[in-house]
Amino acid sequence: MQVRLSTAERQAEMVAAALRLCRDGSPALITTGDIAAAVGVTQGAVFKHFPSKDAIWLAAMVWVREQLLAALSQAAQAAPAPLEGLRAVFGAHIDFVGTHPGVPRLIFHELQQPGDSLVKQEVRGLLQAYRKLLMSQLAAAAEQGLLTPDLDREAAATLFVGIVQGLVMQAMLSGQPQIERAQAERVFSIYVRGICRSIGSST
Repeated sequence: MQVRLSTAERQAEMVAAALRLCRDGSPALITTGDIAAAVGVTQGAVFKHFPSKDAIWLAAMVWVREQLLAALSQAAQAAPAPLEGLRAVFGAHIDFVGTHPGVPRLIFHELQQPGDSLVKQEVRGLLQAYRKLLMSQLAAAAEQGLLTPDLDREAAATLFVGIVQGLVMQAMLSGQPQIERAQAERVFSIYVRGICRSIGSST
């Protein structure tokens, strides 16, 4: 006998199911019927909670923005120093992708679509908040004299995000749901050496 859930709980369940399905398939090919089957309800029940499949993807992207930013912020705040904060943010992002491998597939799919959808706006909001967090960590590191004096911090923030995106893309192409942590650490060490005043200041 199925447990009766509140609207918010059922919506969260459907969003989680949709993201799980993204792990192994293109969002374009995932149907509301697939989502209903994954949750264990009828397709009609899905439409009781969401007016369309696009509404499910929007809710999924809102969840991603909130959860990922919370994880990144918590990692930065728990770090004892700004460079350690950058490393913690990097690690938190890698861990998030490993736990939710369907998320990159959803984002990459949506960014390929024409027009400016609500999902794309959520992705933009995520990236803007992400960059703000990185700029704060970089500014703190600069105040402590840890970064090269002429460092372009905007470019450094862009490169940080680009590194994660590159690792995610390579993992997807290799068919692996998770990024190899050891490889990610080696790549991040090169990044830190590039932005620091000296190698010694990054340890």
